[in-house]
Amino acid sequence: MRTSGLVNIAMVVAVCLFTSGGAVAHAADGDVDTQSACKSLPSYYDLRTALVAAQMQMNGGFGLNMWGTVVNRDGVVCAVAFTGSARGDQWPGSRVISAQKANTANAFSLPALSLSTANLYTATQPGGSLFGLQESNPVSTKVAYGGDPTQNGQADDPMVGGRIGGVNVFGGGLALYNAKGVLLGGLGVSGDSSCADHNIAWRTRHNLKLDYVPAGVSGDAARPDNIVYDIVTQPGLMIGVSASGWGHASCSAAATAISKTLPVIP
Repeated sequence: MRTSGLVNIAMVVAVCLFTSGGAVAHAADGDVDTQSACKSLPSYYDLRTALVAAQMQMNGGFGLNMWGTVVNRDGVVCAVAFTGSARGDQWPGSRVISAQKANTANAFSLPALSLSTANLYTATQPGGSLFGLQESNPVSTKVAYGGDPTQNGQADDPMVGGRIGGVNVFGGGLALYNAKGVLLGGLGVSGDSSCADHNIAWRTRHNLKLDYVPAGVSGDAARPDNIVYDIVTQPGLMIGVSASGWGHASCSAAATAISKTLPVIP
């Protein structure tokens, strides 16, 4: 009887220690209460609906399926979705890239000034004023690659609740502003050419009604954080020179033309 009692006590202690350790480890991975952290941002279902509708339009790319991620102002992942029927219908690597883009757009936008990831392309090239920015905020590998991959792109995607980090400097990431002009976080889209990614992200944000952008660097007051195509090739330079300093490489004539017809800010 006494031995049995000691065994029971030991089992209880072990369970308590395991539970405590698990909770601490879980918190250390950056998980938070997403219900409160993400209350002002789109749900998984809202994101997927908006992303699918945007991807179905002509975007100047290859017509591929897409990944989309939303983060809050603290960089916490709130939703991850894809447009295909299964997670293998879009590039697996684009899941984390979409999260990087969302994080970047949020991390380098302000309440009064929005920067899309496309706007960072030129400045982060060798010799640019922001060269090295890509290395400044590393991706959390635990958040990016943890959990059960069968849940990727579902409402319970393992990235949800974690702070993803990461910096991406080509098209597809946009800051999110509500109707009151409040900066809520960022949206990232990936899975096609970087130029098509930008167009799809733009339309997704518009579908979510989170495109009340206050100002940007594009030079287009109706589309302040739009992608800029003003890079002119020069001998001896790999990417050429951007007249504005915010230019992005061109992917296709179709994508460039579409970018000029994207929905204007409200």
